[in-house]
This record gives sequence, C-alpha cells and structure tokens, in this order.
Amino acid sequence: MELSEVRHELELMNDEIVRFGDSLDLDALNDEIAANEHQMVMPDFWNDNLAAQKVIDGNNVLKERRDNYLKLTQAVENIATALELLSELPDDEMQAEMEADLKQLALDLESYRLAQLLNEPYDANNAILEIHPGSGGTESADWGANLQRMYTRWAEKHGFKVDLMDYHPGDVAGIDSATLMITGHNAYGYLRSERGVHRFVRISPFDSAGRRHTSFVSIDVMPELDDSVEIDINPADVKMDVYRASGAGGQHINKTSSAVRLTHIPTGIVVASQQQRSQFQNKDTAYGMLKAKLYQLEMDKKEAERAAISGTQLENGWGSQIRSYVFQPYRMVKDHRSNYESGNPQGVMDGDLDPFINAYLRWKLAEQNPD
Repeated sequence: MELSEVRHELELMNDEIVRFGDSLDLDALNDEIAANEHQMVMPDFWNDNLAAQKVIDGNNVLKERRDNYLKLTQAVENIATALELLSELPDDEMQAEMEADLKQLALDLESYRLAQLLNEPYDANNAILEIHPGSGGTESADWGANLQRMYTRWAEKHGFKVDLMDYHPGDVAGIDSATLMITGHNAYGYLRSERGVHRFVRISPFDSAGRRHTSFVSIDVMPELDDSVEIDINPADVKMDVYRASGAGGQHINKTSSAVRLTHIPTGIVVASQQQRSQFQNKDTAYGMLKAKLYQLEMDKKEAERAAISGTQLENGWGSQIRSYVFQPYRMVKDHRSNYESGNPQGVMDGDLDPFINAYLRWKLAEQNPD
C-alpha cells in the first residue's frame, strides 16, 4: 500500500473519530465517572447491594465508552507517527506493522460505530436466545445445531459468556430446541437483529440421493431483565413441570428431577431451565426467562399498534423469513430487511455476524427516522 493511500484512509477515519468525540463530551463523561467512583468509596455504599451493583455496572459502561474512544485516538496518533517516520526513512518491516495497525483500527472503528447504534432501553443487557427448528425433520434439526454453533462462535469472538440453559437433542442429529444465555455488555442490543426465521439451502448430507433441501429455524431473542423491571406474573397462571436434566447430546443425565419447565397458561408461553444444580435455582431462572418473554410480548403488541397507526409494514419475527443462507446452487447469505449480502457463508457460520448486525441496526434506525 502506498503511503498516500494510508494517509488518505487515516484522515477519513480520524474525521469520523473526531465527530464521535464531539458527541461524546469527554469532560462530562470523566466527571460522571469520577462522581461514581467517589460514591463507591462511601461507607454506606453497600447498604443496598442492588443499587450499589447498578452504580458499578453503569460506571463500567461509561469507562468502556471512554476507553474505547481513547483507544481509537491513540491508534490514529501511532499510525500518523509511523507515517511521518516512513516518509523520511522507508522500512519494509515498519510499514507492514503500520498497515496491520491500520486494518485493526478499521475493525475497532467498525465496532465503535456498531455500539453507537444501540439506543433501545435494554440494549446493554444480556441476551436470552432461543433456537427452534421448524418442520423438516433431521435436516432442520441439524440447521438448528449449526445456528447454535454460529451464535456461540460470534459470542466468543466478542468475549461474551455463553451458557446452555435448556437443550433437547434431535432424534437423529442436531437439536429439537436450545436456549442460550449470552452474557456481556450490549449482547441483547446486538442480537435483537437475529429474531425471526432463518432459511438454509444446501445439498443435505442426510439425503442418500444428494438432493437440495430447504430448512427453516426460528430464533427468538429477549433481554435478561433485573428486579427493577416489574412484570406481574400471577402464580396461579403458571404450570410447573419438573424433569431430569441432561447435557448436550443427552450425556450427564441427572438422577433427580432438577430441570424445570414453566407454562404461562394465558399466553401459552413455555420456558425451561436445566442448567442450574437445584430445582429451586432452575425455577428461579425459568421465571426470569418467562418475565423476559412476557416483556417481549408486550413490546411486540406496542410495536404492532404503532405500525397500525402509522401504516408501517411490520416485520414479524416469527412469521417471516429474515435471512437466507444458501450453499447450493450458489454461495451467499442475504438479509432480507437490510439487503446486506455476503459471498462467504462459511465465514458467517463461523461467527462473522457483525456486518449483518451493523446493516440491520442502520436499517432499523432509518426505518424509525425516515426523514
């Protein structure tokens, strides 16, 4: 890469970072962090554990926002310094290192852009992600397992923790259903883009005739909610079943019935947890999941009402196909909302979802603010 090309790219990225800095108000951000840290050393800070933890979590978010911005500005300074040195004294090794730093800056800036688009109330929360294969037998069950792997890979790349809350294997291969808890800052904000029906086209390895098959899997995503969010659940409306938990693939079957399944009778919503050691813990976890599902149901109703008033055509997370993954006769992944496409489906299946998430968030923002 010519030094003039590097300089041009760096200037474009720096202009964008400067705009981010103008909107960030770094001085006010530092003042807020300092005020929180002062509060955290007060003798009565831990008198209310829940309130204290909220202050700590909120302050960590502010510090991350500041530190990520400062990381971008420092990277620009380092690359600019390297550019000046190389313009006076060319050095192949230094130039290769500088170009690698420029690529990393582009990736970090893309992540920063992505985070700026997360503006919904619970975007910062952990995410509960459910995978439900549709009709199609073994092929759909296998596609569900592929999606479970894809989301796990994506989460690991972001440093998020993934817990398998509930799991039911397919009869021959794959999964009948699975529920993942993905823990990390902004996990829900990123993954709300995945809610809907995912279509998969390939030559099935389960078809001895080598025919092409189309499979469908529904993905549901909800924010994990803390005790500050009030969702009224009448215990009389909830049916609880217990059963023996098992790990992925059916191993490690418990000798006691510690897994819990809750059915909310008025809505028909079913949730289950088998990850915890005791029935009591699984019951508590399942109630948290039910709370999240009821919240999501209420948000869907409000969104439908707004759409009816404005005449907007709403995408239906359960009833519509949001993305297609085609491996045969050509290779492409396409999101049908943002129209973003990738010609590298294997990369997507290995967790390269950020371009799709970014495109969805930009599309959603444009849809909400058409002017």
